[in-house]
Amino acid sequence: MQDFEEIFGSEGPLATAIPGFATRDEQIAMAEQVWQTLRSHGRLIVEAGTGTGKTFAYLVPALLSGRRVIVSTGTRNLQDQLFHRDLPTVSAAIGRPARVALLKGRSNYLCLHRLEVAEQQAISRGLRREVATALPRVRAWSHATKGGDISELAQLSDSDPVWPWVTSTRDNCLGPECPSFDSCHVVNARRNAQGADIVVVNHHLLMADLVLKEEGFGDLLPGADAIIIDEAHQLPEVASNFLGFTVSSRQLQALARDLAGELLLSGPQQAVSATFAQTIDRQLIDVQDALGTRRERCEFKDWPSLVIEGLANLRTTLDDLVQSLTEAAKDSTGLANLRRRCVEASSRLGSLIEEESAASEPSVRWAQISIQGATRGVSFHLVPLDVAEQLGALVQANAAAWVCTSATLAIGESFDHFIERIGLNDARTARFGSPFDYESQTMLYLPKGLPPPSSPKHTASVVDAALPVLRASGGRAFMLFTSHRALREAADLLLARLGPALPFPVLVQGDAPREALLTRFRERGNAVLLGTSSFWEGVDVKGAALSVVIIDKLPFAAPDDPVLKARLEAIERRGGNAFFEEQIPQAVITLKQGVGRLMRDPNDFGVIMLCDERLRTKGYGRIFLDSLPTMPRTENLVDVQQFLYERLSEIGLAPDPDAMNPSAAIDW
Repeated sequence: MQDFEEIFGSEGPLATAIPGFATRDEQIAMAEQVWQTLRSHGRLIVEAGTGTGKTFAYLVPALLSGRRVIVSTGTRNLQDQLFHRDLPTVSAAIGRPARVALLKGRSNYLCLHRLEVAEQQAISRGLRREVATALPRVRAWSHATKGGDISELAQLSDSDPVWPWVTSTRDNCLGPECPSFDSCHVVNARRNAQGADIVVVNHHLLMADLVLKEEGFGDLLPGADAIIIDEAHQLPEVASNFLGFTVSSRQLQALARDLAGELLLSGPQQAVSATFAQTIDRQLIDVQDALGTRRERCEFKDWPSLVIEGLANLRTTLDDLVQSLTEAAKDSTGLANLRRRCVEASSRLGSLIEEESAASEPSVRWAQISIQGATRGVSFHLVPLDVAEQLGALVQANAAAWVCTSATLAIGESFDHFIERIGLNDARTARFGSPFDYESQTMLYLPKGLPPPSSPKHTASVVDAALPVLRASGGRAFMLFTSHRALREAADLLLARLGPALPFPVLVQGDAPREALLTRFRERGNAVLLGTSSFWEGVDVKGAALSVVIIDKLPFAAPDDPVLKARLEAIERRGGNAFFEEQIPQAVITLKQGVGRLMRDPNDFGVIMLCDERLRTKGYGRIFLDSLPTMPRTENLVDVQQFLYERLSEIGLAPDPDAMNPSAAIDW
């Protein structure tokens, strides 16, 4: 057995090598649990509260085990942090060198074949100007790069429109038949992963590997002795999307564009491409018209007959193209791949329009219109109703040890909800609370007198209740909302209430990219940032710059979500209580993520302000409150103002009481 008390101790190798490292009993206990799981090839689900140091708690055992380990994360930021910072730091500190590989999805790597196709289309003036003008930069970089990771080309943002043209997808990759296969960056990245001791991936890539293994098509990732899933609360949703599929106007139009490019390279008659593209565009317009102008999701049972007919026509067009490409595909790998894509798209359209009674397994189907500027698009989705059985089977088919960890997996002390979603019925569970001193460093504020969350006056009341708190903190706050509508209304109201001479910067989601807003928030030190779902998790702001987190409502999922509706109906049909079995647990996990933004460091402090009266008036409010860290609770604004004034005064940041609105003045 390893002596983790010594390794994580105050005089151990981590404390010696890492400035500011602190010994935490919770971290030691978690490391021991992970070690036992790796040794026994077992299954472990572990919740580790903020500040536990869960990353080091699983990396140290992984490195010491000498086993081949895959670490899967939910976000690219954590993936990069693990590879570039955490793994080298821990490896050096404990003296266990390891071969480490970072493996991303194929869309993160330059595809030399698709670059050539795009250049041919640019010559024939078949590309938009902004794409064509970026291609020379990509070509120049292609001669210098070794790894082909598009993040290396800092001149172009990750969202630049050129990238879909010069990267591959599972659909358009030519595989070993590609003329550029020998110099393929994706293949080289996977070769590096095959020889690594630890491979850092994301959940999408992990699911791709599990599904491809199940289908017998081969392995994306090296065979591993252990799989550690960080941010595991995201995995069921990723699995649901991955085990289903989408057919969209964008995909079908991309197929037409790719066909045009391949025909330019291979030289067969271009009439095939032109006719196909024109037919697809016309039939997509027919389908969109049949759906009407609705922006909300339209469930399968509500699809007009003309939508079913339009999808059947699209399928016929694809089948015709399959036939017309049969001969040409024999001499062209690119056209053969396009023919395969047509076959797959036709099959998916068939699944979308088949009668529900004929479906092989319970699923949810819906359509959605999207509008970006003057462009309209339509997408059709199918996902399994319940992925637990499939996901559990995929896990059981893999002999590796499995560790699932996150700061938000349990509802109270129970892991039942997560286990039911992921299908790991034989897993051991462990829960470690945060080592941070919430009792003295934080306060939970439940303002009284707010209207119900369903009231049209609720958002304005949240802003009015938040203003004296924001003045007491001098800004330094996140305001988190459950809808974009509430976000925009609150932003307009807050700016109007504060007046033209803002006492602190106000940053609003949508006014700039997420990372740019976070950078400004950290640099300003006293800003207020208003955001929705993307700011509820995966955001790390240490120090007094974030001293208040205000949440407008309990984050229940949108009731019009077709997958959620189908799950709720299935629970009710078997006699369960859908509200308590599904809606409350999911909302608790999301709330815990939002609350978790406040305390990111032992020296952090601040106020959590929850503006939903249901926490007090509804019996289930206790479930939410009991799932949060234990904090002093108040309904009195003066308690909050006094707490913030004292805490900020200790570090020389308390705002001048005279500068505060008289109606919110504090009697010091």
